Amino acid sequence: MYRATRKPVDTSESSSEPQTAAADEVKRTRRGRRRWAMDTRPLRRPAYRRLWSSTIVTAVGSQLTAVAVPKQIYDITGSSAWVGAASLAGLLPLIVFALWGGAIADSMDRRKLLLITNSGIAVTSVLFWLQAVTGLDSVAVLMVLLAVQQAFWGLNAPARNASIARLVPEEELAAANALGSTVMQTGQVVGPLLAGVLIPVIGLPELYLIDALALCVTVWAVYRLPSLPPLAGTGPRRAGVREIAAGFRYISLHKVLLLSFLADIIAMVFGMPRALFPQLASQTYAPYGEGLALGLLFAAIPIGAVVGGLFSGTFSRARRHGWMVIGAVVAWGAAITGFGLSGSLWLAVGFLALAGVADMVSMVFRGAILLSAATDEMRGRMQGVFTVVVAGGPRLADVLHGSAGSAFGARTAVAGGGILVVAVMLSLALAVPALRRYRV
Repeated sequence: MYRATRKPVDTSESSSEPQTAAADEVKRTRRGRRRWAMDTRPLRRPAYRRLWSSTIVTAVGSQLTAVAVPKQIYDITGSSAWVGAASLAGLLPLIVFALWGGAIADSMDRRKLLLITNSGIAVTSVLFWLQAVTGLDSVAVLMVLLAVQQAFWGLNAPARNASIARLVPEEELAAANALGSTVMQTGQVVGPLLAGVLIPVIGLPELYLIDALALCVTVWAVYRLPSLPPLAGTGPRRAGVREIAAGFRYISLHKVLLLSFLADIIAMVFGMPRALFPQLASQTYAPYGEGLALGLLFAAIPIGAVVGGLFSGTFSRARRHGWMVIGAVVAWGAAITGFGLSGSLWLAVGFLALAGVADMVSMVFRGAILLSAATDEMRGRMQGVFTVVVAGGPRLADVLHGSAGSAFGARTAVAGGGILVVAVMLSLALAVPALRRYRV
């Protein structure tokens, strides 16, 4: 009797097709996430990873000292004027030594310079701790230590930033800048909050000590970097006034570099309204609570910058760096204008957060332009000028916005500044095509 038998079903092909499709879908999802999430390609480079990892520690630690110094000065004097004077006391050494530090960074092994300056900053933090724990209560000593610390920072920053181009390839410079900027902006948010929590618990002196210990980690990470001497063929060079002047001549002869500096000056001088935050918090946003409003206004831009950094994969692979800078500065101006026109605190905070995202994009691509458009023998001096512009622009903005706010009202001054940013940046981009055409 014939009995029909069921032929065994070969499930290998039919089952593998759904599995393959599922695997492909997972790969596409991961690839999609990589395209919008933070671009971490530079972290595959061990040397850059060490430099970046040290930044994570010091980004928070340095903000502890940044909070502790004005707090201690105010506790001693009871005067905000002395707090402002201390800020100015640190600005001049920063400017002078950043310019000189850029020339030094082009004339010696940058790793060695980083070791010296990070060690100097760490020793200064220990001295901050000693004067606090002994109850010295001397404003003069605090201002001297602050000036010394800022001088070491001015020497350190150009070498640190210029070294990045020797640690990652050109196509990853934007991603490397995004990683570094995100960490620094995160420190500006977390550090002050952490200081506010720790001061009542452990006291002011220990904040200085924590910063000093964090800097020891930085020194160790820098020690493990490869040697970064001037490239072969550049010849021996001094680090004097002539070399600093040569750096400025180099900028004047390379329009894309000059325009990258001007873009930051335009955005910060016309569009950084932080001097008006207290007035806006006490007048426009008083119904929300002055303390809450002030805290949110100061935190909004750094938080926006951190968010922009976390999603840097959406823009870090762009090759038209010039257009990215132009677009980011225009977006910054538009967001600041929206902030000035906002009567609602939450809408205002939203616009400031958008401004922070735009500022992150601008920082990333301006930094990439400075590293890619300049030769290695000039990168230190370019970073020295960059440090001065970044430090000085917001302080000039404080003077300009403070005066305009008193004359025309805070919201009018803010909105007018944002409109100026958009108008001046677009005019500059149209008049001088070098920045529009720049790409890597």
